[in-house]
Amino acid sequence: MQGFQEALVRQVHDLAELLGDDWAWVGVGRDDGKRAGEFCPIFYKKSDLTLDHHESFWLSDKPFEPSKYPDAGSFRVCEVTRFKTTTKTFTVLNSHLDDRSDAQRRLAASMLLARARYEAYATSSPVFITGDFNSASHGSDSGAYQIITGVVPPVPINETFAEKYKVPVHGDEKDAKFVMVDLKGETPRMQVAGDFATFTGFNRPGDTSVYTRIDFVFGGSSGGWTADAYKVGTSLTDDGILASDHRPVYADVTI
Repeated sequence: MQGFQEALVRQVHDLAELLGDDWAWVGVGRDDGKRAGEFCPIFYKKSDLTLDHHESFWLSDKPFEPSKYPDAGSFRVCEVTRFKTTTKTFTVLNSHLDDRSDAQRRLAASMLLARARYEAYATSSPVFITGDFNSASHGSDSGAYQIITGVVPPVPINETFAEKYKVPVHGDEKDAKFVMVDLKGETPRMQVAGDFATFTGFNRPGDTSVYTRIDFVFGGSSGGWTADAYKVGTSLTDDGILASDHRPVYADVTI
């Protein structure tokens, strides 16, 4: 499967055409829950995976309707998908946190963690989060990363959302202590490849002044998966054109 961010509806359709008939996708435009604004679509290969469930929620104080956090630059949406193979079930959340508001990123990370914990508990199966966090693992903008990996506690979230996806206190200890784990750190060193930075901007090649790692693949600490390989690819074409201001992140996982 593949998770994308910042795709307009015409670009989603382009991707669908390029990938071919064996691929399907889910997702909504973040501005209206239909076609307006950017998508965080999840594409999956139909010959390998069956879509069991899909829904969208917004990373704001009103998560069940298209909405924007007060000081965020944009609407922010998360796509939740549950897939089945012939023998396995797993859940993937794909999202894009705000580039302007640290408060929104912290709220978003807290919501993503709560929902991922619920999915792991409710399905007793692996859960993964992919996306552009606009938050590095260290430094002044690391709040979202620190929350989702359990270094610092979550911030308060919408009460209805929290109640709907609450994990019973009598659940297993692994449910109570559930966090998301950065797949790069769980991958054998010999199988980690590519560059460190995932964000390059559209700077000229060689200008690394804005380079940073803000795009991640996380796996739930409840387990059920093994990270086999991790790679940061390139977005620079042979003619010196950057296809994106981000680099693609690839992960091979066994469940």
